[in-house]
Amino acid sequence: MDINVADILIEALPYIRKFTGMTIVVKYGGHAMVDEQLKEDFARDITLLKFIGLNPVVVHGGGPQINSMLDTMGIETRFVRGMRYTCEKTMDVVEMVLGGKVNKSIVAQMNQHGGKAVGLTGKDGGLIFAKKMQIINHNEADQPEIIDPGLVGEVVSVDPHLINSLSSQGFIPVIAPVGAGENGETYNINADVVASKIASALGAGRLILLTDVDGVKGADGNLISSIKTDEIVRMIETGVIKGGMIPKVEFALNAVREGVGKVHIINGARRHTVLLELFTDHGIGTEVTL
Repeated sequence: MDINVADILIEALPYIRKFTGMTIVVKYGGHAMVDEQLKEDFARDITLLKFIGLNPVVVHGGGPQINSMLDTMGIETRFVRGMRYTCEKTMDVVEMVLGGKVNKSIVAQMNQHGGKAVGLTGKDGGLIFAKKMQIINHNEADQPEIIDPGLVGEVVSVDPHLINSLSSQGFIPVIAPVGAGENGETYNINADVVASKIASALGAGRLILLTDVDGVKGADGNLISSIKTDEIVRMIETGVIKGGMIPKVEFALNAVREGVGKVHIINGARRHTVLLELFTDHGIGTEVTL
């Protein structure tokens, strides 16, 4: 065996011991869900986590796949304040793609590598109870204006019993971010939100958010390997953290404040990124702590 490979395995040993039995929630999305090699790597990596004694839980997105199906069916795609406007026809497609095609593809790849993955949506076993999202915008006259995003939901509560039961029996839960409302209606929910809320409900030791960027960068443009919540708040206020990174770090803030051990924001466009972040001394992304 190449000595460098042996060194890597030795470096991973204390982390494997530390994480044994820990619940790790991974939000899977972005480029990692499109590139075939990265999809294969992700399935192997999550299966490996289960084999060495961790309890991985995967929450996935599927925006590009939804867009493709909507185009095929001739349904217009439009966004409201950065969120997909979800009419009933769009919701049918979202549920079909996320809970069907995408979810079962991830499950099949993990099972192909010896895992025991099980596909779920938030509607299964009362996992995610949701309500319609209300967006209130203030116009130039500072008058409140209600913007309707359609069947876009926000998480009211998460019941972790089904996930815990499956994990304890050796299964890997793979969850599509769809929730059920009070009257049985179906809601499309942001996958980052779902991952954060599930991690909190499970008391997860780690929440990993796969993105298409390396992590949080400072004012000098360099990657920050570890950052505390109060530093994040200051960086948002001063404009160092901006754009699409703001909601990511806000989800991270909420998760650690609700009891998740640490949140990792990492680049899913790199191979084996989850393993490199968890099992190496320096990691490859940004970890958020209290």
